[in-house]
Amino acid sequence: MPTAVRITDDLVRDAKIFSKIEKRSLTGQIEHWARIGKCAEENPDLTYSLIKEMLIGLAELEQGESSEYNFG
Repeated sequence: MPTAVRITDDLVRDAKIFSKIEKRSLTGQIEHWARIGKCAEENPDLTYSLIKEMLIGLAELEQGESSEYNFG
C-alpha cells in the first residue's frame, strides 16, 4: 500500500544519483536503502557486504534461482 512520506531534499538528491548508478527507480533506491538500514539495525554485527549478499540471496530465492549447497 503506497504511503506518502516527507524526506529531505538532500536525501532525494543523493537517491537520484545512486538510482542512476544502480539502475533503479528513485523509489526503488530509497526502498533499497531502507531495507539495508533495517537489516543493519536488526543485526548490528553484520557488515554491509554481508547484508548486501544476504539480500541478493533472498532475491534469487524469490525468483526461483537456487541450488543445493554441497559441504566439503
